[in-house]
Amino acid sequence: MNLSTLLAQIINGLQTGSIYALVALGYSMVYGIILLLNFAHGDIIMVGAYVVYYSITRFAFHPLLAVLLAVAASVALGVTVEKVAYTPLRSAPRLSLLITAIGVSFLLENGAQMIFGADTKSMDPIVPGSVAIGSVTISYAAIITIAVSVISMFILTRLVNSTKMGKAMRAVSEDMGAAQLMGISLNKTISFTFAVGSALAGIGSVLYLCAYPQASPTMGSMLGIKAFIAAVLGGIGSIPGAMLGGFIIGLLESLISAVHLSMWKDAVVFVVLIVVLLLKPTGILGHKVQEKV
Repeated sequence: MNLSTLLAQIINGLQTGSIYALVALGYSMVYGIILLLNFAHGDIIMVGAYVVYYSITRFAFHPLLAVLLAVAASVALGVTVEKVAYTPLRSAPRLSLLITAIGVSFLLENGAQMIFGADTKSMDPIVPGSVAIGSVTISYAAIITIAVSVISMFILTRLVNSTKMGKAMRAVSEDMGAAQLMGISLNKTISFTFAVGSALAGIGSVLYLCAYPQASPTMGSMLGIKAFIAAVLGGIGSIPGAMLGGFIIGLLESLISAVHLSMWKDAVVFVVLIVVLLLKPTGILGHKVQEKV
């Protein structure tokens, strides 16, 4: 493998990893607040992708308008799922919430298959074109994807650390009961967390279509699993950890494909996850949590 090929694969890996990272941020936020693994998160991306597809191909909307519609639809769906499926079970055992999240995921997948059909919907690239830097050709979609993911991480970090709602989110994450006693609205804080996570999923759906211009009912399944692995790998609940985990997974997949072992890339990702969890169960940037007694 020559240097230009290696650099091209690294760029491809960063592009794919940026998508994983955005989705992983949503996983980390929800888990950090209510310790819920929202397995329906990947399917919210699928819904956002269909919104973009039909907005551009059926209604000929401008891509920027399609992006806004995808984010709005993702936020609306994420908050609705939280209110309908998760809020009534907030005091139930965590296993009940986990089973419900899996059920919501299957519901969204099968509902999309009934509404949109089981076939894959293909479309023209949203961001065509590329730029040559030396012997390496970088697509505009890759540049935008990487830039958007990094900017999103900084904005989210600022939101969590420097705003009133961010402080409320951290308080609820630390001690839900004490946060309520201090006058923090639990419902508003959790709904806001789901809204932000779903907005990131909506952005992720657009970036996914930039890299792979097609939508299908099951597209969010493996994407969601890879993003969950990225969140756990980096340290679930950690914003920088989610980004780092996404980039690592993306780079691994790209480099494995570069040596003609693409059929093994999923297996290698899971093996790396197992190794990291054996050596550092809290993830690369995760912190050990002490149980209160």
